[in-house]
Amino acid sequence: MEGQVLGNRYLLLEKIGGGGMAVVYKAKCNLLNRFVAIKILRSEFTNDEEFVKRFKVEAQAVASLSHPNVVSIYDVGHQDDIHYIVMEYVDGMTLKEFINKHGAINWQDAVKITIQICSAIEHAHKNNIVHRDIKPHNILLTKDGIAKVTDFGIARAVTSSTITMVGSTIGSVHYFSPEQARGGFIDEKSDLYSLGIALYEMVTGKVPFDGDTPVSVALKHIQEVPVEPHKHVPSLPYGVNEIIMKAIQKEQNLRYQSATSMINDLNRVLVQPQGGFVGVENFNGQSTIRMKPVNSPRNANESRNNEYNKNNDAKKEKKKNYVAYWIAGITSILVIALAIFMVISLFSKTIQPTYKMDNYVGREYEAVKIELEEKGFKITPTMKVSETVAKGIIIDQSIPPGTDYKSGNYTSLELTVSSGPKMSKVPEVKDREYREAQSEIEANNLKYKIEREFNEDVAADYVIRTEPAAGEEVEEGTEVTIYVSKGAKTQRIKVPNLVGKTELEAQKALADNKLQLGNIIPAGGKGIVNKQLPEAYTEVEEGESVTIWLTVEQAPATDTSQEPTLPTDTSGDGTETKDPADSTQSDVQTNNQNNNGTNVTN
Repeated sequence: MEGQVLGNRYLLLEKIGGGGMAVVYKAKCNLLNRFVAIKILRSEFTNDEEFVKRFKVEAQAVASLSHPNVVSIYDVGHQDDIHYIVMEYVDGMTLKEFINKHGAINWQDAVKITIQICSAIEHAHKNNIVHRDIKPHNILLTKDGIAKVTDFGIARAVTSSTITMVGSTIGSVHYFSPEQARGGFIDEKSDLYSLGIALYEMVTGKVPFDGDTPVSVALKHIQEVPVEPHKHVPSLPYGVNEIIMKAIQKEQNLRYQSATSMINDLNRVLVQPQGGFVGVENFNGQSTIRMKPVNSPRNANESRNNEYNKNNDAKKEKKKNYVAYWIAGITSILVIALAIFMVISLFSKTIQPTYKMDNYVGREYEAVKIELEEKGFKITPTMKVSETVAKGIIIDQSIPPGTDYKSGNYTSLELTVSSGPKMSKVPEVKDREYREAQSEIEANNLKYKIEREFNEDVAADYVIRTEPAAGEEVEEGTEVTIYVSKGAKTQRIKVPNLVGKTELEAQKALADNKLQLGNIIPAGGKGIVNKQLPEAYTEVEEGESVTIWLTVEQAPATDTSQEPTLPTDTSGDGTETKDPADSTQSDVQTNNQNNNGTNVTN
């Protein structure tokens, strides 16, 4: 479902978890620009009114809660046949994943985590909500070590009818209480039993009851006394051992009667780990009464009457006990008969040998699917983006390699399959200005390069096409070539050789070749072309201009070398006097000098 948008708002990014009833996706809220977690009811349950109702109960239950150790609910809705809940996204892992990865947890850390969980349960109980499925799988741990309780999918408000649903036992078999296993009355103490089992697993790395079938595990919850956790972990403080054993008492009246009471002991054991303060709850106490003297003559008759009454009461009590024993015996027989019936129903068809689960990680999904279906497995593939694993290769499997299983249609296996790297569609940018096309390509997490070419139909600077083509799916980061128009292609012409020609001849030669005369240097001069730019025989586009340089024609100079030089007279007043002829000669020389530095116009 990755890539789908729910409620015109939530973009599904990737699957991050799942259970028997729903699948959880990481999503992006486009309205508030934040990550959220979306729980989607599995498709096989969308037509089951009971499951849909139970799914909605979760949203209603958690919506009334506001606590730092409870995952918040933001929204709830449905689209077509998809029912979903929008929740707070917690960046971390489940407590179960943490235990599987690291094994048993240091007892101080385990107690601190349990205090946070118990605080969330206390808040729920004060709002008259019993979770009914407390287990490490439903506890999220943030990277900062904060525990958050989630999955109130089978929670119910506390009423006189808070029991399991007819025909089915709700909860997870390794963690649910004896009363859940029997289908009996469930209250707040049932959550505390499950929390005690979770704490047992945290400090030992294993659950107290295990078996080959759910029925066998359920019977152990009802009948067997668990091995005390300090026998598995001798270094475990006795105070922690006492808290766990009190929390998982089979009789509800012998357990912690409230989450607050359990929190008090958990806080105390951190400073007094040797214990000795965990007491057994007593609910048969009587009020203080005034006793009369046993030997008073005045009370002799009264004493005899009391003795008579006591004997009668004893007979009645004995009779009552016989009835209670008979009822308890019949109840036990019915429970055992029901268990046997369930075992026979499950395993009477075929008795299959036990096999070891193979390791399918790294193998091609389609081949593995055929192999597993032949063995009777129900295969559920989940696609996951991977930058390093090729498309179609298995990344993970829900049943670890080496696990025992019995062949048959009752075994479900979820395979996580690589969908390859993230893909992106090449957007349609044809006939768009190339800078706009660049932005559109980048917005789709793609790179680009520009190639220019002539095109008769597309205006200059507009996109002709792309490679890969528009609509094609490619890996994110792929380079897309954008072909940009240079406009219509013009004819290329060789510039004629103009050197040695006059200005008029040069202009005619250029016109014959569909070129233009550009600048003339010096401006307005007349003469012969001695230089041109572009140079001769260079290819240029039609209509371009050519600049020319001219060698300007010079006027001949006058020869005055044979004319006599007249003496110069100086008047008595010091003024120099020149002959008129001398003045003319000087003017001629000056004129000749000017002619050497200026253009001559004929």
